[in-house]
Amino acid sequence: MTKLSVNINKIATLRNARGGNNPDVVKVALDCERFGAQGITVHPRPDERHIRYQDVLDLAPVLHTEFNIEGYPDKRYMELVKKVKPAQATLVPDPPHVLTSNNGWDTITHQELLKDIVAELKESGTRVSIFINPEPKYFEPAKTTGTDRVELYTEPYATLFPSDKEKAVKPYVEVALLARELGLGLNAGHDLDLHNLKFLKERIPFLDEVSIGHALVCDALYFGLENTIQMYRRQLEL
Repeated sequence: MTKLSVNINKIATLRNARGGNNPDVVKVALDCERFGAQGITVHPRPDERHIRYQDVLDLAPVLHTEFNIEGYPDKRYMELVKKVKPAQATLVPDPPHVLTSNNGWDTITHQELLKDIVAELKESGTRVSIFINPEPKYFEPAKTTGTDRVELYTEPYATLFPSDKEKAVKPYVEVALLARELGLGLNAGHDLDLHNLKFLKERIPFLDEVSIGHALVCDALYFGLENTIQMYRRQLEL
């Protein structure tokens, strides 16, 4: 079964645009779980433009499903993850100024750095996933870091999907099979939506988890949050 982890960053963006606590990030996260989400994902950034570090501390003791904290492994992120001990830490190579995660790790160049980070996080009992591009050369070096999983960066898939879905998915199937051969768990995320998610799941039925935020929140404006989460769940239940 492929789990749906709902990224609630956009809920925090909406709250921060007006100040105050509407919408209430913690309440929305708990409602997402109640509506069928099998995990909650957050990505606190240094400028706290959406999820704040305090949000992470508020969420950790009340969530019932898997808590996934994404981020660049700087000192503050590492301290936060070791304090909270979420089910999963997803390492992304974002510099502070980028709008959204737009590239995977170069696991060749940063292999030793990632080894140290992964070991440090796993000591606290947290599963580790590394955000990665769908290029075979990065997978064996990823395995040597000791990571439990890799998360496929799926923006290129989503971009090409409307014009040539077979071509779009081909490199992802190739690296997914490689990840399985290497014994790596497999997540996916970025620009997945109701149009392209089912096809990806059909081609890679052994995906462990998808993390979806922006598209899901946009769809919820039309379909409602509870209905939207169920719609995404159905795309994964083949």
